[in-house]
This record gives sequence, structure tokens and C-alpha cells, in this order.
Amino acid sequence: MNLRDVKVLFEYNDWANQRLLDAVATLSTEQLRRDLGGSYKTVRDLEAHIVSTEWAWLERWGGVSPTKTPDWVNGGDIDEIIAELHALELRRSEFLWSMPDADLSKPIEYHFLSGEPGVHTLQDLMIHVVNHSTYHRGQLASMLRQLGAPAPSTDFVLFKV
Repeated sequence: MNLRDVKVLFEYNDWANQRLLDAVATLSTEQLRRDLGGSYKTVRDLEAHIVSTEWAWLERWGGVSPTKTPDWVNGGDIDEIIAELHALELRRSEFLWSMPDADLSKPIEYHFLSGEPGVHTLQDLMIHVVNHSTYHRGQLASMLRQLGAPAPSTDFVLFKV
């Protein structure tokens, strides 16, 4: 994998996130906050988890291991979460376009929010982030269907069309 591949992977991730956000934007406040069960009980909470996890990993790649989630994770409304995602995507794009290809194999030392340490190559962490978001977008699509809302396809092959 090279930096070009990673950039395409994150272009896909951003595209897929936006497709789900467009569907989420059609929901009422009650639907966004309805307890649907699962590890993240509401659409709003799951969306906040996706965005905050992408945020935390970008911070770690830059050498900062957050010790807590931002306030908007627990208290922000969906518009604030969407704004945070768009700001994050811009920062991540700038990060990707400013780094040399060789940085992908560089080991990144970090700490989880729990304080537990970890170390992986930057490339592996980037793949992890997209995989993590893909997993949770699938959950989000299921939640949309439970609410009677259409869930868009986010398949990579559709992105590449």
C-alpha cells in the first residue's frame, strides 16, 4: 500500500460517511435519540462515536493521545457532530497531503483513552480507522431501516463508479 492508496481509502471513507449523514439528516430529533438497542443505542450516539473515533486517531497520528472525548460526543446535537466531522475531514486531508509516502511504515506510539499503550505502523492504523467506520456505518444503516428511513449503499465499488 502506498500513500495514493491511503488517500483513495479516505476519499471513500468521507464519501460513505456523507451518504449516511445525508440519510441521518432526514430524521427527526426524536428518531435521532430513540433507543434502538445495541452498543450505541441511538443514531446520534453512534454517529458521535464514528466521528470521535476518527478524531482520536487523527490526534494520535499527530503525536497527541487524547485522555478523554470532546464535550460534543456526549452533549452535542447532530449538527455539531456533522460540523466536527467536516472539520476533521479537512484536517485529515491536509495531514495526508503533507506527509511523505515513507511515513506510512513509521511506527506510531499512542495511548487509548483508557491509558493502555499501543504501537502500530501508521498505515495499519489508517486501515483500522476506515475499517472501524465501515463496521459502524453498517450498524447505522440497520438503525435507519429500523426507523423506516432509507439506508444508502456505501459499497466501495459504487464509490469507484
